[in-house]
Amino acid sequence: MTELPVSEVFGPVWQGEGPHAGERTAFVRLGICNLSCEWCDTPYTWDATRYDLDAELDVMPVAKIHEQLAAMDCDTVCLSGGEPLIHHRQLPELLHPDWTWHVETNGTIAPPAYWSELVTHTSVSPKINTRDPKKRRIKPKALAEWNRLARRGQAAFKFVAATRTDLRAIAELVAELNIDRRDVWVMPQGVEVSELLARHRDLAQGIEDHGWNTTTRLHILLYGQERHR
Repeated sequence: MTELPVSEVFGPVWQGEGPHAGERTAFVRLGICNLSCEWCDTPYTWDATRYDLDAELDVMPVAKIHEQLAAMDCDTVCLSGGEPLIHHRQLPELLHPDWTWHVETNGTIAPPAYWSELVTHTSVSPKINTRDPKKRRIKPKALAEWNRLARRGQAAFKFVAATRTDLRAIAELVAELNIDRRDVWVMPQGVEVSELLARHRDLAQGIEDHGWNTTTRLHILLYGQERHR
């Protein structure tokens, strides 16, 4: 029986970020991450220095996850984390065709061979402004594989930015990987409404000048940091 470390199963809610923002979506949030972003808004999924992960994470059979999703009557499920690709060997059983699957990943792990068959959309979010060393958070070979999926319409790159300097770092990575500007989405960093709006307004012109897409964080604007939103 396949089991996964689950932080939350919730919904239906509206997707808050990226090209599918506003769509009615159920969420499965897994635990454990291979990065340690200081501004992460879900540290309870991985940060054992601040949270009791034995209490936060429930090792749950896939069948139980499916049971909870079926009760929600929602066509689309977003698999998030943590970093869900850490569990890639266990995911095929979870990614059941009864639902359309979207996945959020930091892009450090390349898509497995089965990915295109089971996952409709992947939001790839390389971390350009965290305390983690660059060689740990930016994996060019893995990102090149995600870019191949993006060019086939199966993925998009969602960058979190706090400053105009971050926009320059995004531009450098986009150029290095030859990412199509139409596959780039830039989102302001922030978990407070005032912070989110101020940063978005500061970054908007630079995002526009690069010809990129932009996204807010709809769930933060509507519900703040309330869990299960």
